[in-house]
Amino acid sequence: MRNEMTNEVPAGIRYEAVSKFFAEHVPGGDVPLRFTLISGGRSNLTYRVEGDGHTWVLRRPPLGHVLPTAHDMVREFRVLTAMQRAGFPAPPPIALCEDPSVNEYPFYVMEYREGVVIGEDLPPGYAETAEERQKIARALVETLVQLHAIDYEAVGLGDFGRPQGYLERQVRRWSEQWERSKTRELPAIDELIRRLRASIPESPAPTIVHGDYRLGNMMLDPKDPGRVVAVLDWEMATLGDPLTDLGYTLGYWGEVGDSERFLNARIAAKATAYPGFPTRREIVEMYGRLSGRDVSRVEWYEVFATYKLAVIVEGIHARYLKGETVGEGFEAFGERTVALVEDALEMANRASDPRLRGEA
Repeated sequence: MRNEMTNEVPAGIRYEAVSKFFAEHVPGGDVPLRFTLISGGRSNLTYRVEGDGHTWVLRRPPLGHVLPTAHDMVREFRVLTAMQRAGFPAPPPIALCEDPSVNEYPFYVMEYREGVVIGEDLPPGYAETAEERQKIARALVETLVQLHAIDYEAVGLGDFGRPQGYLERQVRRWSEQWERSKTRELPAIDELIRRLRASIPESPAPTIVHGDYRLGNMMLDPKDPGRVVAVLDWEMATLGDPLTDLGYTLGYWGEVGDSERFLNARIAAKATAYPGFPTRREIVEMYGRLSGRDVSRVEWYEVFATYKLAVIVEGIHARYLKGETVGEGFEAFGERTVALVEDALEMANRASDPRLRGEA
């Protein structure tokens, strides 16, 4: 049976070595295992692991092209542990493997959760009413406010990041990531980086920052769209400016009236472009009201999020060109990069801050 299942193991899993780790470190894991790549993962790879009636989830970095500071399994495991202490909805971690000889890179195992993850569109039959869609949006914002209210010192994350100078480092870091990931020259992104550096706002008090907060990283109750089962994909979590999470959420949030080009450039944006979902401005107002934070400079964060997303998409495109992606749907990522950079510049050109418009 073990040999038969080995033949079905997807790329990214060394069956014998990972099975041995499960047997030694995962309760109930000393059984023949079946690994299945969970669809939707375009960065870290996520697998469903089944054996003898048990189900777990394994997370590991992508195949090749791992950029410095990215895809850090140890940090992700640590923040999930902290989320359990805080009572925040996130998958409970079980075991961490830091030895790269086991499976090429460090990986970790966490509990499996059942729920609905909204991808590029709403699942058929889910959240069909305006009321249900409003509940999804409110749950998304309320959960983000809950995350940003966590006392990071109390949950053991006091040294998890360096909040001072966070935005400056973020702009610099993603410009460096662009240089490492780019597959062609895009002069527009250089102008975008210049404007972002020239107009960095003053950050509010630091909080835990998810770093990839969006509807597509949220698991919802199948019967109650307003209940969050778990927030997923914590690989970019740190301490920093909470408004970067709000801006990133907006970067994926489509609304009624958005163009096809806008929606196609953003994974999952089509899912919220239905009647009943609030607009991006209404999301901002809701967050500001519930959190008590000043959201008047949100335009900078929205432009930054679109720029960051363009760099991420280009990295995925680079892995696709090298044959290092697992799964389908990567063919159009190169075109998405260009569209996102152009969108970010258009947003900057409309900004109220003349520095972001490139006029100062």
